[in-house]
Amino acid sequence: MSVQKPISSVNDFVVRFANVNGSGSASANELFARAILRHGVPVSPRNIFPSNIQGLPTWYEVRVTEAGHLGARGGVDLMVSMNPQTWDKDLASIEPGGYLFYDSTKPMPKLIEQLIGEQYKGKEKLLSSNVHALHLGRDWALQNLKCPIGLRIKKADKVGDRIFIEGNSAAALGAVYGGATVCAWYPITPSSSLADAFGSHCQKLRHDPETGKAKYAIVQGEDELASIGIVIGASWNGARAFTATSGPGISLMQEFIGLSYFAEIPAVIMNVQRAGPSTGMPTRTQQCDILICAYASHGDTKHVLLFPEDPAEAFEFAATAFDLAERLQTTIFVMLDLDIGMNHRLSRPLKWDDARQYDRGKVMTTEMLQEGREFGRYLDVDGDGIPYRTYPGTHPTKGSFFTRGTSRDRYARYSEEGSVYADNMQRLVRKFETAQDMVPRPLQANARKPTKYGVIYFGSTAPAMDEAIELLEARGHELDRLRIRAFPFHSSVASFIADHDFVYVVEQNRDAQLRSLIVNENGIDPVRLVPILHYDGTPITARFISSAIGDHQDQLKLTPLRKVVS
Repeated sequence: MSVQKPISSVNDFVVRFANVNGSGSASANELFARAILRHGVPVSPRNIFPSNIQGLPTWYEVRVTEAGHLGARGGVDLMVSMNPQTWDKDLASIEPGGYLFYDSTKPMPKLIEQLIGEQYKGKEKLLSSNVHALHLGRDWALQNLKCPIGLRIKKADKVGDRIFIEGNSAAALGAVYGGATVCAWYPITPSSSLADAFGSHCQKLRHDPETGKAKYAIVQGEDELASIGIVIGASWNGARAFTATSGPGISLMQEFIGLSYFAEIPAVIMNVQRAGPSTGMPTRTQQCDILICAYASHGDTKHVLLFPEDPAEAFEFAATAFDLAERLQTTIFVMLDLDIGMNHRLSRPLKWDDARQYDRGKVMTTEMLQEGREFGRYLDVDGDGIPYRTYPGTHPTKGSFFTRGTSRDRYARYSEEGSVYADNMQRLVRKFETAQDMVPRPLQANARKPTKYGVIYFGSTAPAMDEAIELLEARGHELDRLRIRAFPFHSSVASFIADHDFVYVVEQNRDAQLRSLIVNENGIDPVRLVPILHYDGTPITARFISSAIGDHQDQLKLTPLRKVVS
């Protein structure tokens, strides 16, 4: 029997720490990731933790990747096992030739000292004891372990100007730069840190330098329904307002979302998705709120969704969402997920144009009313489905209207006439069609050679998808790819599908929700869209994608086209 050789790799491996929640291990493990980052080597860490307060298994995974792959890889090269509860599972996850580090008594110094100093700044009692523990551990390892192992860190210069930031923090900063002055929220994992980050950013950026007065309001409602109600009320009064929530919160907000849609009041919802339904797995990631957000509330509704791929786009899309909400006078969803929101990610620097002006949309001013401009709150004067609105108190006698959730005519007068209702509903459709050219467009990348096959993906799947393309090319499979960044879908989505015999739709949910949305909105034959679904709550990996697509491609070479998908 041949003996498996130990893995030998420089700047390309995965380390996973197995521990229990509530032990404080996440902070120490993050220091490990930052230490490697300080050597100029890109890392992609992920904290996998339970939803209880303490005692259940938790893992912290650090992917060391000089090549810059930021998606989860799958498999572990070095397992640091400190939890007997998960011993068997941890052992099974180690790659052939990998390493296991464990305490057999139970069933980079200066740089790390600097990082510990940053972590415990102002807490000197904790600082000295942690530095002492560091040296005890390192000295013991040098004396008792066979060093070095085959996994090595070598200084590099592959980080560049990229920053290390969580998506929730980036989105919160985007809200600040996007002009948000009101945040109403109710605590829910994994979105709570977004509201917390908004408060922290506002402390630095939203206080009057002369008086020290806060120029923002953060309100914790009694529940999610109250929170979105506060957002809608603030927006109706002219503020830019948002809430941060997750799937269960979206379920509770349905009635007020319908009011925002039908009464046409701006609102922004940052949805940091987690595994559902019901309570589901609060601390696991999924992309499973696509349909409930796209068609939120009873009756016929359609909502704008933005799909950022990383913290940089979370920042950009969060800021853009407030312009879109006011231009379209409706709710805008920024669709993050736990993988983006709660994990540190290497990201291109966040950029902002100081000359950028907020787009408040069609607002009729005092001067316009004085000039005799006709005002109908739901009157489509430009053919784009978007009416003019006024702010409260714009004019003493003109421009007022009654905001209601019941049917009304073009001048906001109550009406239950069928033709009046149908006219208004059709205008809302025109407005949604107008949104197609306002939202971020899909990004297409073509294969090295002409191909009949394509792949569609979105959001946090992007880094794994980029790496999967390399693995598929190594197997001889060429795929054009299209990353969707928003709903409503731009016309290029239908064109991309029409140009290929088969298109794989990669997403992190059980029911192929994006695929269903594409079929429903574009009238596409579902047979041509092959679902690639990952929904166990862990981040999707390049290995999973390349295996699923590669196996299907291999079948196509052996089996008649129609038989493969029937």
